Amino acid sequence: MDPAPGPVRFRLAQEEWRARERAHEERADALTAAHRARASRGERHPVWDFLFTYYSYKPATLRRWHPGPGVELADAADDARSGWRWYAPGSGPGSLVVDRDAFAREKAPLARLIEIMLRRPSERPGRFDCFGLHEWAMVYRQRDHRHPVPLRLGQDGTDAVVDAHELRCTHFDAFRFFTPDAVPRNQHRPTRDLQPALDQPGCLHAGMDVYKWAVKLGPLVPGELMLDAFELARDIRRLDMEAAPYDLAEWGFAPVRIETPEGKAEYVRRQRAFAERGNDLRRRILDAWLPGSHPDPRTSRREIAVL
Repeated sequence: MDPAPGPVRFRLAQEEWRARERAHEERADALTAAHRARASRGERHPVWDFLFTYYSYKPATLRRWHPGPGVELADAADDARSGWRWYAPGSGPGSLVVDRDAFAREKAPLARLIEIMLRRPSERPGRFDCFGLHEWAMVYRQRDHRHPVPLRLGQDGTDAVVDAHELRCTHFDAFRFFTPDAVPRNQHRPTRDLQPALDQPGCLHAGMDVYKWAVKLGPLVPGELMLDAFELARDIRRLDMEAAPYDLAEWGFAPVRIETPEGKAEYVRRQRAFAERGNDLRRRILDAWLPGSHPDPRTSRREIAVL
């Protein structure tokens, strides 16, 4: 993938882009307020910390607004963003644009991989038969758990649920946390190398990863889309833990009892909605970043390693 320089699609007067920047900062602050308050008190949260630890992006990253490629910011040369990476002078005096070509040159393997990881899942049918059992497989037949939260059914009851189901996890970053006894029970053997071939829109973790790809693209993703991706990751994380084996009542989360037919039906219903949101967001990011581009089907192990 080697995108050609895109023309300036529209120009924003300073008062216009400043207003968008302020609105973005206010939205980002609202999204991170609870986390920042907990962090200031040294408190941990078993559900929401994941969004800032596993995805190790600080609230300040969410707060930084970018217009995306093809948008010229008038009277921006004296703004701090003039020193930010991948910004360049625009066509007008004192204006700035996001330099998509510089990103493509400097980060070619990463850019190629991100395009693949955004495009391929949306081209595949979703799988909706895993029922969130990846979280159960992470505690299967193991007394020490990653989260200091009790198991809703106890260890024996949790193990019995796993024993009664086939594990069908397709996502490497979930599978790699399976306990040793759970690994051979999984239908697939995800690896980092296989991730571009296995990620599919029904996977909750692949949906959350849209946020990761958006952040890695930096100024090539309009700030509004990046916050949309964060909100998708947040909403998916809620279901991920509501369907998990943990008892989170103390934290205000009602369980999705995937060990029952009713719980499975609820999980799949919400999973399908997230798949639609994820695919829509993947397309919007690609359209903003690479309008009219075509995917490069090639990728190498070295490129996959940057995941």
